[in-house]
Amino acid sequence: MYLHGFEGSWLNHPFWRRRFLLEKPADLTALLDSDVIGVLIDTTKGLDLDIAPPAEPPRAEYRPPVREKLRRYAASPTTPLHGEDIARAEAVRTVNGAKHAIRGVLDGARLGKAVETKAVLAVVDNVSAAVEKNRAALLKVLRLKTKDEYTYLHSVAVCALMVALARQLDLDAQTTADLGTAGLLHDIGKMAVPLDVLNKPAKLTDEEFALMQTHPEKGHRLLERSGDLPPMALDVCRHHHEKIDGTGYPHRLRGTEISLAARMGAICDVYDALTSNRAYKAAWSPVEAVTRMREWDGQFDHELLFAFMKVVGIFPPGTFVRLRTNRLGVVVDNGPRSPRPKVLAFYSTIDRRMIDPVAVSIGDDLAHDAILGEADPAEWAIDATVIHEIASRHARG
Repeated sequence: MYLHGFEGSWLNHPFWRRRFLLEKPADLTALLDSDVIGVLIDTTKGLDLDIAPPAEPPRAEYRPPVREKLRRYAASPTTPLHGEDIARAEAVRTVNGAKHAIRGVLDGARLGKAVETKAVLAVVDNVSAAVEKNRAALLKVLRLKTKDEYTYLHSVAVCALMVALARQLDLDAQTTADLGTAGLLHDIGKMAVPLDVLNKPAKLTDEEFALMQTHPEKGHRLLERSGDLPPMALDVCRHHHEKIDGTGYPHRLRGTEISLAARMGAICDVYDALTSNRAYKAAWSPVEAVTRMREWDGQFDHELLFAFMKVVGIFPPGTFVRLRTNRLGVVVDNGPRSPRPKVLAFYSTIDRRMIDPVAVSIGDDLAHDAILGEADPAEWAIDATVIHEIASRHARG
């Protein structure tokens, strides 16, 4: 068969290519053992489903795919799992519980019922605990959502991203919890939008888009009726589509007229939307999403976006950064399968001089270097063309 694309997270497929003719038994084995939940095939370039697939090569012992192990663990926590499998299994249980709870809240809102505050706060508590325990595992599981699950899991994902970003900014516990609540309920106004518009698998007409743009105000009015939600949740619901340059909606707020919470909500909402499969588009990779978000001048708070990049551990190639080890460097492409960003460090901030370039792996622990922030080349009298040339030379090997 000719593989045209992979369902689920871009992290889970074991190949460096996205589209190719599946011919080798070893490639089939790798695909079956991966976390890929489905594939798209092009029958004009390869076999269709009515042709039997090639047999798997014999194996010395049977090793169940990760997703099968997760199903066993979810059904019986006594099933032996280790390391990353345990972290992912626990994240799956958290996500499934949150999805069930938020489905009840949002479906109730569609029927005109008031928001069940206790159910919302319980979800926020569970998601916050999961972020604290293993943020990476939770965020990875939340990227694996089908088109049918998007409405519910998008709310859970934005909740988790808001909590993680709040912790990155060292906000206090109550503010962090309120931001999680805001993330969970930010799109509740979409429950007042007709389903044929909300799930339309094509570009909206001007009239349909105008209808879609009413969801922040409709959501705000719905949340007002509950009377016991944090004001921050109402603010984010109403203003998460505002833009720094004043071109957003519904009130065309500009810059700091937009609250910190709403600016955070805008980033978390767009990132999860871009990296999810939707009725009308396939998911972008996290790197592609962050790269494009940085290019959209005037849409997001630049400093908050960089803090968000630290949360998801993604720094687009070409970004000029300051490292914990008193060096400056440029982020270089580390390949789609690598879990860690890589920086080519070439300048000492202590000696204020160029040094021999060295590739540095970025991580969350003291065993690795860390990115502290984005650097301004002009501040260090470094020509931007020099940065580009160093990165290009590294790419050429």
